[in-house]
Amino acid sequence: MQEAPVLFDCVHPEVYLLSSVATLTRYCLVLLLLVGADELLSAPQTGRLYRLFILDSQQGSPYMDVRLAMLQSLEQYGYVEGKNLQLYLHTAGNDINKGAAILKTEAGKDYDVYYMGGTTATVAAKQVMYGGTQSVVFASPTDPVGIGVIDGFDIPPKSNFTGVSYPVPVKSRFRFIRELMPDVKRIGLIYADMPQSHSYNAWIKAMLKDDPQFKDLEVIFRRVPLVKGEEGDRRMAEMALPLIKELDSQVDLFMKPHDQLGARRQFAELVHAYSSKPLIGLVKNDVMQEWGAMAAIFPSHRSMGQQAAIMIRDLFEGKPIKRIFPQWPARFGYAVDLQKARQFGITVPVGLLQLAGENILK
Repeated sequence: MQEAPVLFDCVHPEVYLLSSVATLTRYCLVLLLLVGADELLSAPQTGRLYRLFILDSQQGSPYMDVRLAMLQSLEQYGYVEGKNLQLYLHTAGNDINKGAAILKTEAGKDYDVYYMGGTTATVAAKQVMYGGTQSVVFASPTDPVGIGVIDGFDIPPKSNFTGVSYPVPVKSRFRFIRELMPDVKRIGLIYADMPQSHSYNAWIKAMLKDDPQFKDLEVIFRRVPLVKGEEGDRRMAEMALPLIKELDSQVDLFMKPHDQLGARRQFAELVHAYSSKPLIGLVKNDVMQEWGAMAAIFPSHRSMGQQAAIMIRDLFEGKPIKRIFPQWPARFGYAVDLQKARQFGITVPVGLLQLAGENILK
């Protein structure tokens, strides 16, 4: 991720021993020409109150993690809640209709930026706000291209939406599995009936069909109905239990789905308790909080929040949204539980341990 540039301070000439105000002025003009005005980090306008509307798909992780990282970064840029930044936080309970109803009430209000955390919130915003004049920044939806709010990454937004997507690319995740377990042939994937899993599963199926390096792999998909509300992930995990037992004798490992069922702890705990096969996690906590996964490759929630904060900062400072390109997460992380690996007779390659760094349970 490209952090805010650290540039020479053009306010304090004594630091750089510049001989005169005129020399300082010429120096700053040259610097502007060299790096471009957009690359200089300007301070918030004095006396200005910035209003940020936030709609998270659901309470808790990963939305809270990304949001807190975003707000911490904004504070570093000078936008501080209670001083010059006012926040309006709502959650949709993983219900697109509820999110859309909230946005219909709030879309006409004079917020400087609308922030959407996750797929459900972004889909709701697409229904209510797409093509409008309000600037919308999303963070952590699985497939913003499939949702229809952008055409691609690192290109100009086609409308009033930009932001940061969530997933580790499918091939990266399967390369991780293949390096960890070279002999794996069949993978169990139990998922919730949610838009993000529909997109991610379609990418998996296309990869298995078209990529020769994975042609020997088979993924067995099983679906549980979507249960909305803050307790939905727990109830969906309970519905997944018969499927875990069904697939246990058929697969070499389980992988968590790319949806709310996969983002929370209950499903991982049930796989660990009722299956004899290892689980590949979706988030860092799957391993480091001992939810039940043997290993995980995961997007950095902190990185996503930092990337979204830069976009919001730029919009606060007047940069047109058409010049703020959507991005993939800039950083991925790895985690390994060596005790579980030994239980399954798996020797973790040294290269993966080096990538995991401190995220290793021994």
